[in-house]
Amino acid sequence: MSRILIVDDEEDILATLPEVLSRWGHTTFTAANGLEGLKVFKEQPIDFVITDIKMPHMDGLELLKKIQEIDKKTMVIFLTGYPSLDSAISAMRSGAYDYLVKPVNLDELKLRIERGIERTEHLKALPLLRGLNWALLVSIPLWLVLGIILAKLLR
Repeated sequence: MSRILIVDDEEDILATLPEVLSRWGHTTFTAANGLEGLKVFKEQPIDFVITDIKMPHMDGLELLKKIQEIDKKTMVIFLTGYPSLDSAISAMRSGAYDYLVKPVNLDELKLRIERGIERTEHLKALPLLRGLNWALLVSIPLWLVLGIILAKLLR
């Protein structure tokens, strides 16, 4: 399904979350901090990033900024063990797709990932749909003209 990068400084998260996501059919990559996560992101095609906000060397908000400089379409979900309204607002304003509090409810995480994947697929389909709309708009007058010509010829 998706290629998901998990960036967290907690060993428990890095040990269990990849296993769970693999059972859900995803390919996972891990990193223990933002710097390592950015390196993996640059080396691998990644669809989704799940990252802690507070980490050593580079926090999750800085990682998000660097990821967006490379690819704005990558979905990022923040995890935090220190929830606050300020951190949630800051994460969402920075362009995060979602924000979850640790300990992570796996059903909720699965739902958020599935919705993110659907959103990504919809965004990929938009240019095609816009092209089809333009094709229809251009072809309707052409068909009308052809219909008028055909009607005059058949009289």
